[in-house]
Amino acid sequence: MSGSFSLQSLQGNHACALGAIQAGCRFYAGYPITPSSEIAERMALELPKVEGYFIQMEDELASMGAILGASMGGTKAMTATSGPGFSLKQENLGYASAVEIPCVVVNVMRGGPSTGMPTRPAQADLMQARWGSHGDHPVIVLAPDSVQEIHQQTIRAFDLAEQFRVPVVVIFDEALGHLQETVDLSSAEKEQRVMRKWADKSEKDFQPYAITEDGIPAMARPGDGFRVHTTGLTHAESGFPSQKPEVVERNMDRLLGKLERNRSTIEAWEAFECEDAELLVVGVGISARSARSAVRRARRMGIRAGLFRPITLWPFPEEALRNQLDGVRSIIVPELNAGQLVTEIERICPESIEVKPLNRVDGEAIPPADILTLLKEQGEKVR
Repeated sequence: MSGSFSLQSLQGNHACALGAIQAGCRFYAGYPITPSSEIAERMALELPKVEGYFIQMEDELASMGAILGASMGGTKAMTATSGPGFSLKQENLGYASAVEIPCVVVNVMRGGPSTGMPTRPAQADLMQARWGSHGDHPVIVLAPDSVQEIHQQTIRAFDLAEQFRVPVVVIFDEALGHLQETVDLSSAEKEQRVMRKWADKSEKDFQPYAITEDGIPAMARPGDGFRVHTTGLTHAESGFPSQKPEVVERNMDRLLGKLERNRSTIEAWEAFECEDAELLVVGVGISARSARSAVRRARRMGIRAGLFRPITLWPFPEEALRNQLDGVRSIIVPELNAGQLVTEIERICPESIEVKPLNRVDGEAIPPADILTLLKEQGEKVR
């Protein structure tokens, strides 16, 4: 991917597929679903070139199960889907969280609920990406806002999955999935890829879910001779089921705490024109792109506006947001849903800051003009 071929005009979905290949993905299992099908199509073309495997499964449940099996066998694996399929993947996604199987799941969001609007953009899966599976469970969610960033964050998703033994969701809306932009495919070419921690062959009394200093137990490589028991039941360090309160608490604390104690490595965000902002816009995906344009226009009009964009949607970079709030009087949250991201912003912000939602659920993106109008209205109020 070097030389004259490093710059390519790509659709977001194709950039995602090429990012996965560059990250070392060698197994893809999926089922066609609009508007993510181009990811599967491109993976079907690219994987044979690198001695990888593409399988079209019978449904979304089987697709998720297949990538978990491949990952447990030592292969970097991915699947991609949209809203209805993402719902079907949730049980196995929760299983992956519980037994700590690295994997990447891409959700190209479309209008809903149910079958909804397969060819229209939406951002109504933000909370589902974090809380879609039952029970407390760790998961990382990345939210790119450009075709270049889709490529970069797909690569990063594999690194995070491998490093922390956790499923990583890459989430973006249909508008970005089908957007065509120039991408520099060499931007992450020379970076060292992260590999999961494998158990040492000389290790005695191997515990597949050992309490370690970094909170990440080593995985047993198939064929190395370690005995491993894997179950979705609450389990002890041995991997065998346990409902003893002290054992469950100890192991759940490690499981749920491994991301929290590594926030500095996981979290990513963009702060645009935030240094002196009185009005802040917080958004992701296509809504953040509109917001950036609106902020530029507002600045030219003398309105002190800024944009805070979480790239890591979960864990939410709440401390980074708090650090932008000095002098902020009002926050606008544009999103293509009835109100999801706004609830997280309301939780984090002090009551002295007014939080204004700007929602759209009709299958159209929020234009910069709508955000600018609200910025001007809020600007008049804070003067």
